[in-house]
Amino acid sequence: MKLMNYVEGKWTEGKGEGSALLNASTGEVVAYASSEGIDLGSVLHYARNVGNHNLRKLTFHDRGRRLKALAMHLLSKKDEFYRISYQTGATKVDSWIDIEGGIGNLFVMSSKGRREMPDTPFYVDGKPEILSKGGSFIGHHIYVPKEGVAIHINAFNFPVWGMLEKIAVNLLAGVPAVVKPATATSYLTEAVVKEIIASNIFPEGSIQLISGSARGILDHVTNQDVVTFTGSASTGKMLKSHKNIVEHSVPFNMEADSLNCCILGEDAKPGSEEFEIFIKEVAKEITVKAGQKCTAIRRTIVPKNMVDAVGEALSKRLEKTTIGDPTVEGVRMGPLASIDQRDEVLSKISELRKSCEVVYQNEAFELLGGDRQKGAFIPPTVLRCEDPFKNTDVHNIEAFGPVTTLIPYEGRDEAIQLAKMGQGSLVGSIVTADDKFATDMVMGCASSHGRLLILNKDCAKESTGHGSPMPQLVHGGPGRAGGGEEMGGLRGVFHYMQRTAIQGHPTTLTKITQVYQPGGARPEFNVHPFRKYFEELNIGDTLTTEA
Repeated sequence: MKLMNYVEGKWTEGKGEGSALLNASTGEVVAYASSEGIDLGSVLHYARNVGNHNLRKLTFHDRGRRLKALAMHLLSKKDEFYRISYQTGATKVDSWIDIEGGIGNLFVMSSKGRREMPDTPFYVDGKPEILSKGGSFIGHHIYVPKEGVAIHINAFNFPVWGMLEKIAVNLLAGVPAVVKPATATSYLTEAVVKEIIASNIFPEGSIQLISGSARGILDHVTNQDVVTFTGSASTGKMLKSHKNIVEHSVPFNMEADSLNCCILGEDAKPGSEEFEIFIKEVAKEITVKAGQKCTAIRRTIVPKNMVDAVGEALSKRLEKTTIGDPTVEGVRMGPLASIDQRDEVLSKISELRKSCEVVYQNEAFELLGGDRQKGAFIPPTVLRCEDPFKNTDVHNIEAFGPVTTLIPYEGRDEAIQLAKMGQGSLVGSIVTADDKFATDMVMGCASSHGRLLILNKDCAKESTGHGSPMPQLVHGGPGRAGGGEEMGGLRGVFHYMQRTAIQGHPTTLTKITQVYQPGGARPEFNVHPFRKYFEELNIGDTLTTEA
């Protein structure tokens, strides 16, 4: 099977054989991907002139209703997505996070658009500013959609969620998207885009797909476009420094892998509910998606006198993890996405072992289905770094797989310092029943983290967990994590819009904003407003009644 590209309103096959995409468990060819021969400049031009034009005519409520309709449509097709997802190495639980988690973003942003935004194509921001003594000159701010295109360069680990969490936001903003999934798992993204196009819910040009390479696409971006990147920090930095990005000040949002941490509170002794919650959370982040999550716990920061207990409890839990082909009943952890990814992770583990010792790694693990040589399987691995202030590889090297390192701390200040040695992280979590400890950790660590989760027995049952970014909350982080920010409800929408200050007479600004401004004209009604049709009413119309 050869994947198709959806560009300029039609499905197009790239020239040549293309790159072979393999089943992560068996090594068998799933599909070939090529975008050779596609004019990327024309693709972006089409998005701006057709997609952007069509979306800008819709109000936020129009776009919100379409997002909900799209979510319902994709849910009705989820069984086919699950079938394809297993080939990426994802188990049913992994696929649920990717597929239904991604669709959930559409539902949330639909609700945000209809409940928190006006039924207009623009958004009025904040309150008016009175700029003159007499009140005849005021200022305000509005957001309008950028007249460009969102270019989404996505990672291999979440081929559905990675796309849907982004397009839910740019489509609500009124900006079209060109999606470039990571080639290794692009066959799942293509299946979802086929359903998006077939649904005919969004107008033509709203979304385009490049299944193969998109090399050179940044040569064609303009100052009205937005580029988002999810992937390795090194690749992100290279793209962010592209001449065209710099010269045209093109917004570039980078979400890079980071060395996230989970901190066990000093109060959470072995046997406590918080200790059990901690072990469960860390083990989950090691095994879900085989550790291939940008939010996974890479550094497990533990009181020095509890490191042995944590290592034993974690090893005991990981021993129960069954590894194999996700289509086999009972498999709890699948392979990595590719052989290249497996080799990369094993290489990083070798680097880390130069300054860390192995706590748990069952190299003779039983494999349930799949091919041990051709499949990208590796076992969960727990390392231990005895001197994390001297041996700093643990704060610099990321093994993007089922790997975490135990790091001891003595005192709260050390815990905070160690957390910040990750040089900027997407997420950190603190497991404690001591609210004073939690407060100290949050205030000490917040400047280096995009999100912080505080877990204890009171919220654990309903918690969405360390590794799950929520569409209502910002996702991103400073420093190594990329310095970007996405999602976050309406905060994410505004990344695709231009905020403009407007100044003038209150009556004029009332007309422009469709919101009454203090000091604006208030023409008197001749008849009671209840006797008029809604279409006959104007903002500012006034009826003065007798006291």
